[in-house]
Amino acid sequence: MTSPQAEQNVRRAGRPGGTRTTVTAAEKEQAREVSLRRIGGLFRPYRWPLAIVIAIIVVSSLVGLASPFLLKAVLDTALPKQNLHLLVWLVLGMVAVAAVTSALGVVQTWISTKVGQQVMHGLRTSVFSHLQRQSVAFFTRTRTGEVQSRITNDIGGMESVVTSTATSIASNLTTVIGTAVAMVALSWRLSLISLVVMPPAIYFTRKVARMRRAITAEQQRELAELNVIIEEGLSINGVQLAKTMGTGPSLVARFTASSSNLIDLELRSQLAGRWRMAWLSIIFAAIPAAIYLSAGLPGFSGTLTIGTLVAFTSLQNALFRPLMGLLNTSVSVISSLALFARIFEYLDLPVEIDDPVDPVDIDLAQITGHVRFDDVGFSYPGSDRAALAGIDLDVPAGSTLALVGETGSGKTTLASLVARLYDPTSGAVTIDGIDVRRLRLADLAKIVGVVSQETYLLHSTVRENLRYAKPEATDAEIVAAARAAQIHDLIVDLPDGYDTLVGSRGHRFSGGEKQRIAIARTLLRDPRVLVLDEATSALDTKTERAVQAAFEALSRGRTTITIAHRLSTVRNADQIAVIGHGRIAESGTHESLLDHDGRYAALAT
Repeated sequence: MTSPQAEQNVRRAGRPGGTRTTVTAAEKEQAREVSLRRIGGLFRPYRWPLAIVIAIIVVSSLVGLASPFLLKAVLDTALPKQNLHLLVWLVLGMVAVAAVTSALGVVQTWISTKVGQQVMHGLRTSVFSHLQRQSVAFFTRTRTGEVQSRITNDIGGMESVVTSTATSIASNLTTVIGTAVAMVALSWRLSLISLVVMPPAIYFTRKVARMRRAITAEQQRELAELNVIIEEGLSINGVQLAKTMGTGPSLVARFTASSSNLIDLELRSQLAGRWRMAWLSIIFAAIPAAIYLSAGLPGFSGTLTIGTLVAFTSLQNALFRPLMGLLNTSVSVISSLALFARIFEYLDLPVEIDDPVDPVDIDLAQITGHVRFDDVGFSYPGSDRAALAGIDLDVPAGSTLALVGETGSGKTTLASLVARLYDPTSGAVTIDGIDVRRLRLADLAKIVGVVSQETYLLHSTVRENLRYAKPEATDAEIVAAARAAQIHDLIVDLPDGYDTLVGSRGHRFSGGEKQRIAIARTLLRDPRVLVLDEATSALDTKTERAVQAAFEALSRGRTTITIAHRLSTVRNADQIAVIGHGRIAESGTHESLLDHDGRYAALAT
């Protein structure tokens, strides 16, 4: 399995006209190793509906094979003998065969399409839910557009294969076998002439399938690149950046180059092996001529009736369509293995932070919020430098811990361990004596609330953004949380009040307004532990004082961990820890640290 980082190695240079790097050997090997058994396992829950479809296909194919024999009887018996009664029954039989096969075809299409769509639904939801379980580290190293492309382009590209492949194989295979048997029954000698086309057909098909599979993999990588450009260039922040930096034309050129490459890849995909398949079509078309010629040879003289010859050529023509269908289906299946490889790569990603095997059962009402850091160390994946080392802190329930220090000192990393955005590489973080790694993630999310410096709001109404934290919240609870965050008055002054759309990423609000909405959203959950990562950094002085007063009232009985650069916001904290280079440089109260005249005192000046 290749990692998301390996996928990033297959990128465009990031500038107009840039070329894609070579596909790695590991990626090619991964695409080859996709198990057909695993793909078949996607259909296992629907084996009974598929069995019904196959039964319908078999019946429909067998019924359809009656037409050539009815035609033979018309030409050899009913017409020469002028038997009107028999002719009427034979003609009615032909109509009945067409009606029955058509009706069965409708039922077959309905069942097979429904099964295919359910498989697609299962794939989409499986990938989405599995990615939801991935750690923050995964999304840090993976482009958002790439993730979106896997769910939309890759799974969407498999839709026709998943929806129709199984039934197409069953239908065409049954028809081919039945037709071949009927041809042998009519004339085994002519059958040998007809089936001589099989070896070159199989050979050409395998060659074309391998060509299209390689092109399909390249197409999906190009689509992912295009998706990244769209996501980065047309988001509200991306548009602002492009306008202020004057990079709009270069973005358009980059998009144009990627789109142009897709044209080339699509042409290559459609034309791959086209000449080979054209030769195959010519061979198929030449078979009836060979049959007519053979019928006049001495070895066949007197052994074939006109009805047999017409019925046989009718069967031979009927054999061409399902046989080509089988060959084309095999091309589609082999080509789609590149798509399955990309989807299975994400499904096989290990979950770095997951629910424990033996979680501790807790009563949320009894949690007090006593947080401890016991000799905590942490290193980011792939980094040789420890981001945190030897952190020992005790934050009693209901108290306030402030983390201060220079940018990059490790404050945010330390606070993120409480909510298990990351797991410590050594030591433990506990709440009420329970290692957070032994708590269910859902329970931990109810205990710990986080308000970060970078606020993210959904493109929905203010009310729905607040209710996102607590779907069952009443309007009264929503208003109470908004009042506590000093944002209620602003909301009710909006054109639609709480039903006002916030816009993409909440862009219609100022930074301070977005943060206050985020604070209200977190307070709505009433967590026992609050993590405030520069939560008031975007507020003006007046609003900051109002929100700080609200926090002080709400912090009673609640453990609060605050990260701040403005020391004025943490001077009343029960304890202050100064973080430097991933370690605790000093800790104490505001007054004691000033008296110590150390690093905190230097920051305060």
